[in-house]
Amino acid sequence: MATFAYNHPEFIYPEVNDTQSKLTGKGIGHPLIPAEESVKNDIMIGTPQQFLIITGSNMSGKSTFLRSVGSNLLLAMCGLPVCAEEFSCSPMKIMTSMRIKDSIAKHTSYFQAELLRLQEIVKVLKSGEKVFILLDEILKGTNSEDKLSGSRSLIAHFLQYNCLGMIATHDLELGHMEEEYPGRVRNYCFESTIRDEQLFFDYRIREGVARNKNATFLMKKMEII
Repeated sequence: MATFAYNHPEFIYPEVNDTQSKLTGKGIGHPLIPAEESVKNDIMIGTPQQFLIITGSNMSGKSTFLRSVGSNLLLAMCGLPVCAEEFSCSPMKIMTSMRIKDSIAKHTSYFQAELLRLQEIVKVLKSGEKVFILLDEILKGTNSEDKLSGSRSLIAHFLQYNCLGMIATHDLELGHMEEEYPGRVRNYCFESTIRDEQLFFDYRIREGVARNKNATFLMKKMEII
């Protein structure tokens, strides 16, 4: 622990407070991305705001932001300094559904592997433990309509428990949950911009649902279509 702190003098020690479930941070970066390449972002999640829905186009920074928050929360839970200007959190168990893989050896399809992981998260929630949940493009193993319906139901189910969380998704329709659960669900996004036939990212998180798309543009740019 001392060696880690010595090797990262620019990191700061977080404030850990168990009075209420929360996670707030200013200037959060990924601890493994060099400082000169890192784009820092802020976060505020806690009473009553319980779940963040993060939309955005491909390669805009959604997954990296989830990993940045999760990595720093893990460092904080280990008593280590974090890659941020300010960081405050309450003790929470971190659970994720990210980079799920199928397994021929275990006879497990991709979709089944996703469900098993989500089942594990719900089991911990039912035990009453305080949990911070990170979901990255869940239910990719099913059709679009089922994916949206399942994602909505899952988030609504999570809101019944003692947890905070974030989900990164391409399903813009999921953003309507902010209207259904005012104050408890909030929309944030990462945007991309196309100028002079070039694609640009600023990797900055902002409020609202993403408006821009880039998949078809990239496919044409790479002469796939």
